Amino acid sequence: MRVKVLGCSGAEYPGRYSPAFLVDGEILLDAGTITSVLGEKQQTRIRKIFVTHAHLDHIRGIPSLADNAVTARDRRRVEVFSIPSVVGTIRKNLFNDAVWPDFTVIPHPDDAILRLVRVREGIPVRSGKYKVTPYRVSHTVPSVGFLVEDEKARRIFYTGDTGPTPGTWKKIGKRKIHCLIIDVSFPNALEEFAIRTGHLTPRLLRIELSKMVLPPDRVFITHTKPRYRKAIVGEIRKLRIPGMRLLRDGETISV
Repeated sequence: MRVKVLGCSGAEYPGRYSPAFLVDGEILLDAGTITSVLGEKQQTRIRKIFVTHAHLDHIRGIPSLADNAVTARDRRRVEVFSIPSVVGTIRKNLFNDAVWPDFTVIPHPDDAILRLVRVREGIPVRSGKYKVTPYRVSHTVPSVGFLVEDEKARRIFYTGDTGPTPGTWKKIGKRKIHCLIIDVSFPNALEEFAIRTGHLTPRLLRIELSKMVLPPDRVFITHTKPRYRKAIVGEIRKLRIPGMRLLRDGETISV
């Protein structure tokens, strides 16, 4: 699997984009950034979007993608997957004909460009050669991370935004994670604030990793607040954990 980092920042500034991870050009994990970095042909390849939670920086790319898709020459439906509470929030507060047109009924209710799909925690969704399974994580709103597995049993786990979440690792059990993409938004000095807002620090990350039965091969840090990036880089280095580093917007990682 190849994962294109469309965005991995915990705040938007020029050159810093909201979280979105494109797997093999087809499956999107979160949708904070799409149309500002992908061309028309790349956008039309996206068929399935898996949303961790309904905060704006994780869903803001979907309206523009739908707007572009409905007028594309090769118009195809885009499916958006998440747990029921997240789907309900997106439907009620985003595609409601007030904030944005309801693309779940455009251009026609029987042939809409967008389909919102409810999934259940722990129940995998099949998508071609992939199996995508949601697992609950700890945030300030209902949230899940996604375990993505291909036909070769290569696995990515993407947490989205999360604070300490031991139940997740218990449910994943002994399955080997080859690539863990995990939230570290704040430095250690802001640990109390991180916990209150549903995020991790380097120290909290180390504790989370100790709860995993099998350590991941590589750990990639996402959602770092830009103003704290230098401090977080220093604290991550002090952990001395092989294969761990901060992600960069625009890079591609192979799994």
